[in-house]
Amino acid sequence: MSNNKQTFVEKILDAPVGSIVFKKPDLVLTHDNSASIKGTFEKMGGQKVANPDQLLMVLDHNAPPTNAKLATQYQTIRDFASEQSVNKFHDVGDGICHQIMADHAKPGMIIVGSDSHTCTAGAFNALAAGIDRTEAAGIWRRGETWFRVPETIKINLSGKLPEGVYAKDLSLYIIGMIGSAGANYMSIEYHGEGVKTLDISERMTIANLASEMGGKNAVFPPDEVLEAWLGKKVTNGFWADEGASYAREIHINLSELYPLTAAPHHVDNVKAIAEVKGKAIQQALIGTCTNGRIEDLRIAANILRGKKVPADVQLLIAPASKKIYLQAIKEGLISDFIEAGANVLGASCGPCLGTGQGIPADDYTVISTANRNFKGRMGNKNAEIYLASPAAVALSALNGEITDPRDKPGNEKFPYPKAEGNTIEIQPGDNRHLNGVWNYADADNLNTDQMFAGNLTYNIMSSDPEAIMEHLFAGFDENFAKNVQEGDIIVAGENFGCGSSREHPAVGLAHAGVKAVIVKSVNRIFYRSCINQGLLLIVNKDIVEQYNPGDQIEANLAKGKVTVGDNTFDIPPLPEKLMEVIEKKGLVNWIKAQA
Repeated sequence: MSNNKQTFVEKILDAPVGSIVFKKPDLVLTHDNSASIKGTFEKMGGQKVANPDQLLMVLDHNAPPTNAKLATQYQTIRDFASEQSVNKFHDVGDGICHQIMADHAKPGMIIVGSDSHTCTAGAFNALAAGIDRTEAAGIWRRGETWFRVPETIKINLSGKLPEGVYAKDLSLYIIGMIGSAGANYMSIEYHGEGVKTLDISERMTIANLASEMGGKNAVFPPDEVLEAWLGKKVTNGFWADEGASYAREIHINLSELYPLTAAPHHVDNVKAIAEVKGKAIQQALIGTCTNGRIEDLRIAANILRGKKVPADVQLLIAPASKKIYLQAIKEGLISDFIEAGANVLGASCGPCLGTGQGIPADDYTVISTANRNFKGRMGNKNAEIYLASPAAVALSALNGEITDPRDKPGNEKFPYPKAEGNTIEIQPGDNRHLNGVWNYADADNLNTDQMFAGNLTYNIMSSDPEAIMEHLFAGFDENFAKNVQEGDIIVAGENFGCGSSREHPAVGLAHAGVKAVIVKSVNRIFYRSCINQGLLLIVNKDIVEQYNPGDQIEANLAKGKVTVGDNTFDIPPLPEKLMEVIEKKGLVNWIKAQA
């Protein structure tokens, strides 16, 4: 007998797991990448956006702009927002887009955004998922996009977080347990009595970090905590049926958790603070879309008040929005920070991805409340980043070393040690290009920062493929951009394309004429980016493991076959509309053909 009980995502998309559905999102979030999206929108033949009320545009990633080119892009975005009657436009200084979303997201909404941390809005009982720039342009043009209804992980929470343990620690615990691809392309639902102990700020932190689990989205129920925050009864929310089917269920007693950190250079390299305490640090960052809310700043200020950060530690504070900044001024928190020796920055994303102030020096160890710690993430690949709660970061900044924020520090050891992925560095003399195949089969977690540096993301628009080419894969294999040829095939390992929703790599690979990318597993947004660029991406572990350096590979999408040496593998067909996108060589051409 079939189970007609539905998960949250099945209910809100009104379709069973595995279905492809087309929906009109309630909100389409874009930020500094709106300039690139505008270029792609115009390539699609767009003149007037389909529904200006869908658009939420925020200038935050390079705010204020750090050079004349970026400043000019900002003005282009302002002009476009005005011309298109975009009422939900937020200029420099208003804050980080995911925090601004708190003023717009409502229960039961479908929200997409050209940023991987769009999932933050799941705290408000919305289906919120990241997309890429090309897809955002397509929604500007047509008002709708496609969704694959994902499987769901159910996380049951009991108990209450102990003193000195925070929502960030819970998130890191889950990431460390399941891995950075453990929820790949899945929806994550939070259930149980423990959920009621988490306020909206904490839920935003937890939902934000779904991206670092590989998740499509994370969601909390439309419960009394959300109703208290909204100041009204929730009538449009969705929640899973009792007895719905889940891919996995996880039970966590919040009372048993302890302070954690993600050690360099992967967010799932999780350790107990007790395991790394005493590690010297030279820089600390409190803020970002993950932990820049007033509750986070209060925690940090209570630790820093009346004390001084050592002269050899740089402490940066970045409130998540203007509203939060003003509240922190009213409460005297900003004075506490400055008197403690911190630098208080504007409400922007800059230090998190290395596009603004706060880039660490060579050989610095940084402890941060942000969400990613890839090599080079903050703008310097010669620094290393630890991730932790605002309390742990503030106390570590005071002591000049990683410190347990509890009154009585423990000696715990994280019980889920990271399985060593193959995080390789390719030397200049290492030739990975044989018989038309780029062999990266030994490379797991190849992230978008390595494929295209984060600090170039807004200097080079994703709608300018020629400009992308010379930087393609530069942080991983400097030979790639010089030697890639039309018809080449890439073979790679697990969790390919993880990290930022940056579509530059997919745009560049498609422009270079790469015929196919064959991987063991892939990040969800990167997979969508490849489809949207008309780039064939095949997920098949057996093919990758069968490949030997020097083997020839033939991929025939029409026949659904891949040949590796003497072995032939079947590949399942894509849904009809996605096949059409591939055949038209990308979403831009497909949408133009629909006009």
